[in-house]
Amino acid sequence: MARRISSSQMQSKLRQINSKIRQAQTKQKQAINKYNQEVRKHNTKVRAHNSRVRANRDRLKRELQKLARSASKPQYVTFRTSVETVQRSYSALEQRAGADVYSERFDRFLDLSEREAANSASVMNVLQGDMPENETEDEPPASEIDHILNAISQDVHDRWHGALFALSPKNPDAARHFCTSARELLTEILERFAQDVDVKQALPDCELTQQGKPTRRAKIRYFFHQQGISDDAVTDFVETDMENVVQLFRVFNDGTHGSSGRFEHNKLLAIRARVEGAVSFLWGIITGSAFSAA
Repeated sequence: MARRISSSQMQSKLRQINSKIRQAQTKQKQAINKYNQEVRKHNTKVRAHNSRVRANRDRLKRELQKLARSASKPQYVTFRTSVETVQRSYSALEQRAGADVYSERFDRFLDLSEREAANSASVMNVLQGDMPENETEDEPPASEIDHILNAISQDVHDRWHGALFALSPKNPDAARHFCTSARELLTEILERFAQDVDVKQALPDCELTQQGKPTRRAKIRYFFHQQGISDDAVTDFVETDMENVVQLFRVFNDGTHGSSGRFEHNKLLAIRARVEGAVSFLWGIITGSAFSAA
């Protein structure tokens, strides 16, 4: 015999059923809203990434066109060779990216690599008399690597800003002073975050100098190893990029340019921008921020 229920019990059961339906509808609506938010967020990132890629490529194309027009000039032959090596290394990287060798994890790294390739060509063009893009008569911008310097030490931060203070076209020793400080900064980053004993332990077959120390390339390999990455094209590009900066120091230390070794203001700023970009690039590799989603 079926169990009889009262009218109030029936109403209570209906209210419970309706409540569950409303809760299910609310959860469904929340899930849809969350999905739509994620889609919008993804699309915003894609648009920003695509815009950044277009800007990087357009700038690199312009700088390479300028570089090609000045190919017959006999100036800065060694540095030009270094710039061309960077471009070939970047082309190899780009070809691998075009063949879908790299996952989305590499999007930011590839963006930064393209910027570095453009920066190297830009400095060459400035050395040969072209005005850099976005040239301004205002005071030089604040250093974009202060957060990196502060993460290393206050002493490094203070030494860098001393070098920036000395970077004046009126200072005949500006280039030497700045380049010495910049070289020390790159060396300190490599030595501090890729100590010899750690590199040898992680990479027993690493390249060594005649003194038995891991080479700069070995230290760069070590940084990628820490991120779980082993790729010769990636390592090659970073190594050629760092070597290009070192070659730039040699150009500005040879004392053959300008009156009494003085350099025009835009050339001094070009050195600074090149170095700060390279330091940011290297720091992104060390910390892993160069491999976050774009």
